[in-house]
Amino acid sequence: MNITPRLRLRSSGSSAHRVRRPMAGLAVASATVAMLTTGCSLEDATCGGGEYPVMTIGSTGSACVSNGEEPSKGYVRYPEGKEPKHVGDKWDKYWQTHTIDKNGDIIKVSGSE
Repeated sequence: MNITPRLRLRSSGSSAHRVRRPMAGLAVASATVAMLTTGCSLEDATCGGGEYPVMTIGSTGSACVSNGEEPSKGYVRYPEGKEPKHVGDKWDKYWQTHTIDKNGDIIKVSGSE
């Protein structure tokens, strides 16, 4: 059995209806380009602009500190190159099972697999 698809052209009725769909697509594309060119991301950032992440010594807690300020007592900077940037990224997941002890060594958190 040979079935040949048939192409039907229909009038959409009004020209305004035909213009609306491409304009919606253009709006979405423009918003996407704007996000990419400004460095905006759909991922949740670990800290806001002008801040950097720190972690609690001896546990998996974390906080954000304003750039130019030192971490509060009981907190330490993440090791260089191992800072989480976004929630759920490689380093965010790593630091859920690891911490830095009072000697500055990276250790596995007890109870984590």
